[in-house]
Amino acid sequence: MAVPKRRQSHARTAKRRSHNAIKGIQLMSCEKCGTQHPSHVICPTCGTYLGRAVVEVKAGE
Repeated sequence: MAVPKRRQSHARTAKRRSHNAIKGIQLMSCEKCGTQHPSHVICPTCGTYLGRAVVEVKAGE
């Protein structure tokens, strides 16, 4: 079985892992109410998606 001859340095390992960082959620503002929500998701405040009312939101929530 093939085995590495030498141990990889911490710098080389860190360079390889530089693209593995977790990125934040991309937020967008609602056209109707202006609150921030993730893209491609119905607005939890007013219940609209792409300018159309999709879900009725209760007044208490």
